[in-house]
Amino acid sequence: MLDVSQLSISFSRYGKGMHKTSFSPVSDISLHINAGEIVAVVGSSGSGKSLLAHALLGLLPRNARVEGKVKFKETELTDARMRLVRGREIALIPQSVAYLNPLVRVGKQVVRAARLSGQRRQAANHSTDTIFRRYALEYRVQDMFPFQVSGGMARRVLTATATVGRADLIIADEPTTGLDPAVATKALNHLVELAAEGKGVLLITHDLEAAVRVSHSVVVVYAGKTLEITSACSFLNDKLLHPYTKALWNALPQNNFTALVGSQPTEDHSILGCIFNPRCPVSQNSCCSVNPDLQKINGSLVRCPYAAC
Repeated sequence: MLDVSQLSISFSRYGKGMHKTSFSPVSDISLHINAGEIVAVVGSSGSGKSLLAHALLGLLPRNARVEGKVKFKETELTDARMRLVRGREIALIPQSVAYLNPLVRVGKQVVRAARLSGQRRQAANHSTDTIFRRYALEYRVQDMFPFQVSGGMARRVLTATATVGRADLIIADEPTTGLDPAVATKALNHLVELAAEGKGVLLITHDLEAAVRVSHSVVVVYAGKTLEITSACSFLNDKLLHPYTKALWNALPQNNFTALVGSQPTEDHSILGCIFNPRCPVSQNSCCSVNPDLQKINGSLVRCPYAAC
């Protein structure tokens, strides 16, 4: 359904002396989603996860430049096609509640999303009532403006807006942030149900445990690069390959709770060779000069020539 190959995102800006420069927070992200699959994208803050979501929907600012190949339903996702499918065939659950229109009642915003997906007015109204009940939002909430609802309620409204229609691909950017555990579980279970109906789901999250629990595969990104693409089962069966993926998993409290020394480089920090080399516990001399490509090892894709050693 969705195929992203070597996606890069750069931004131009003016520095000292009004000299125009550019920086690239995303340099090489690749992933693939089939119909009926949940693919989770995980990584630390600043790794480019939300930029990926915005790039797929054409929501980046004008000074952004996007390169690479993106196909949706086997057809290139050009700017023109993106405008046609956005909100109709591809829906976004944004990370920020600021995406709600402050001047429109939340119920009308959900109805509009249903209408954009092709539902008639009566069906859209019925779908809105159903989705509000699903997320424990009382009927009266539909008549409220965004400033009248709490942060958790606003996030549930955003989730309802993205899932009320007939979109074939749902991009969920941190959909459980600010939700209590029970509602967060309901939101994730709804994504599982949507995948079971044949929809594709791109789940962007910091919650690695939740990603492993509900997704089919996990894409691990670091400093704007895909380092590993593996099945969710690999985390539970001790079959992880990349040192960074292992470090993320071992940092969870229920595992070794081990911290990784160092920090993720910023987009202004140029690193020769492997981007993870300065923090890698198994770094070799060649890692300082060779920038590895993704290679298939034991059914996973990994950006490390020593992963199987």
